[in-house]
Parts: sequence; structure tokens; C-alpha cells
Amino acid sequence: MQLVRQNDKRVPKRHRPVCAVLVALLTGAAASGCGDGADEGAAGRQKPVAGQPGAAAAQAGPAAAEAKAKAEAERLKRAVAARTAVARKWGLAKVPLVAPAPPAEKPHITTREGFEVEGAEDLPPVFTTVPTKERVVFLTMDDGAEKDPELLRMMSELNIPYSAFLSDYEVSEDYGYFKDMQARGVTLSNHTLNHRYLPGLSREEQQREICGSQDKIEKFLGKRPTLFRPPYGNYNGDTLRIARSCGIKAVPLWAAEAFPDHMEWREWDQDLHPGDIILTHFRGREDWDGSMADMIRNVMKTVTDKGYAVARLEDYV
Repeated sequence: MQLVRQNDKRVPKRHRPVCAVLVALLTGAAASGCGDGADEGAAGRQKPVAGQPGAAAAQAGPAAAEAKAKAEAERLKRAVAARTAVARKWGLAKVPLVAPAPPAEKPHITTREGFEVEGAEDLPPVFTTVPTKERVVFLTMDDGAEKDPELLRMMSELNIPYSAFLSDYEVSEDYGYFKDMQARGVTLSNHTLNHRYLPGLSREEQQREICGSQDKIEKFLGKRPTLFRPPYGNYNGDTLRIARSCGIKAVPLWAAEAFPDHMEWREWDQDLHPGDIILTHFRGREDWDGSMADMIRNVMKTVTDKGYAVARLEDYV
């Protein structure tokens, strides 16, 4: 690649972090409405007496909160155990961290400094990192040469989101593989028809490469992309104007690249940062010293060791 870069005694101790506040609120609310009626006249409120209507309800609040907390704690315990088992099954060094909920409003993204082209107003932004304070990164895969069914199973079972940028000459022999990927929740985006060096092409040739890929993906995979990644990360003003003309909204590049045995970095500190986009490729042992599953194991070790979770790019862009 050319670019590199408490304590309510009625609640068992193990449940207090989950339900103590609820219990306190519920019992406090009940107490506030149980005066002796002095300020409410002769017919003032009376405390429930065992055996009278309302007594059971008065006792049910804390018990219901405790039951709910126990159920939630058990659900979380099962979820952690299942996630641990899947990580072990696929040979991950650590259990992947869970990404936070997507932002209610997507961040405003602008072109990275130094990546501008002349007359770039209102053109799709070109960026390597999504502006966010969350400790999340985004995993993207390019081209489509390797169609490894193990990758689909692995990513689905681990519930790790990723995005695919497809070149038609690599995927046209098996659109079915990528339809399966799409059905698993992966967004399929544009990486041109033939992976050519776009700045070296005429405007008409770029039009065919970019918009032709838009048409092919829509025809065979059912949805017109809004994201585009130029081959090798190279582009010019015509590239962005043509991309905009056929429906592209943003041009995510990358801050790091993942291989089965190492990472390559764009930034000077050779590290990950909140919102960084990670690039890798659909490749196998013919090109790498390892499989796509090996690549996932390596990149997830790096991401998890550094305290990051993988989030879905399209939730932020």
C-alpha cells in the first residue's frame, strides 16, 4: 500500500451494585406516602397492615427490584460466558471488548488536513479517523479476492463488525459470497470496477470505474453504496466530483493496516487512536503467511490489548 499511517441489608451483597438504588428509591417512595394522616384530616392515609389490601403491594416493590436485578445479573453472566467461549473457540488471545452504543447523532466529518484537493467545497470528505472520544476503531476489508467461508462464521460468532470495499473484478465470480456477508449485517461499499490508479485515468475512465461499480453493486448486491475508497488511497479532484455525482457521501481511507503477523501504521506514534480506521484485505495464504482468520486474531489482539473495541463504521459515518 502506498499510504501507511449502599447498602440495603435486604439485598444480597452480590446484587447491590445492580439494584440497591432501585430498592432505595422504591422504599423511599413508599415511606414518603405513609404518614399518620395528621395533615390530611380524619381520613388520612394509613400504613398497610398485614392481611389488609395494599400490604402485599407494599412488600412487593423491593422484592420485585431484587428479582429483576438477579435476572439481569444472570443474563450478563451468561453473556460473558458465551463471549468467552466463542473467543476461545476461535483462538483469540483475549475476549474482544464490547463497543458502546452508537451515537444518537453522527459526528461531523471533514477532510483530513493535507488530503484536500483544489476546489473541494461540497465534495465527499476524505479522512482516516472518525471524530469521536469513544475508544472505538473501525475494521475495513478491501478488494474481495479471498472468499473464505471461515471468515463469515468467525466474524458472525464473535459479533465483530466490519465493512467491505469491493472491486468488481475480484467479486464478480461469486456475488453469492458477498450477498451472504451482506445478510450478516456487513455494508458493501465501492472500491471501483478494476482497482486502477485513478489519478492516471481520464475523467471518462474514472467515471466508468467509480459509477460503474456503483451500478454493479446495486444490480447484483441490491443496494447502492454511499462510501467509496479509491484504490491505493489515491485520488484527485475529478475522483471526488465523480464519486459525488453517483451517490458517494464519504471517502474513508485508513490510519493503520492489519496483516496476519504485524500491523503497519500511518501515524508517527505507531499507535491506535479513538476513531481510527483499520484497513485489511480479503486475502489468504497465497498472499500472506497466514489465513484471514489469522489476520483477525492478530488485529483483535492489538485492538483489545490497547483497550479498544471495534464499532460499525456506518453507525458513525
